[in-house]
Parts: sequence; C-alpha cells; structure tokens
Amino acid sequence: MTASPPPAQPRNPLHGVTLEAMVVALAAHYGWAGLAQRLPVRCFQSDPSVASSLKFLRKTPWARAKLESLYLFMLRELKRAPQRP
Repeated sequence: MTASPPPAQPRNPLHGVTLEAMVVALAAHYGWAGLAQRLPVRCFQSDPSVASSLKFLRKTPWARAKLESLYLFMLRELKRAPQRP
C-alpha cells in the first residue's frame, strides 16, 4: 500500500513557507523593533535573533499563530501597495 501525496493547496498562502522564512521576511519588512511592537513577545524585544525566535515559536502555538497572522497581513499590505515603476 503506497501513501498518497498530500493534497495541493493552491489557495493557502502559507503552504510551503517555512517558519524561518516568515520570521526573516517580517524582520526585514518591519525591523525587530516594529516586529516587537506588533507582536510583543520577549524573543523579539530583548536581544532578538532568528534562532531564538524560532526556538520560542516552535514551542509556543499561540505565538506561532499570531506570527502567521501578521505574515498574512504583511502579504496583503504588500499586495495592496501601489506598484512603483
């Protein structure tokens, strides 16, 4: 018996995006201070780094959910922003 491949998720914007990619993109877009303001957790406020953030987010489901929500919000913001020539 062979395992069937997972179903495609063409409408899921988080499909295939790693947690690390989300943290890096958010930190690049908002900066660590802006990220700490939008998501007030210690891993973004005190000596922030990608590694410490990933360690915390992997252990804390509520924080990961908030980070994913902020990432989706950022994607919508970028999509709505007028394109510059």
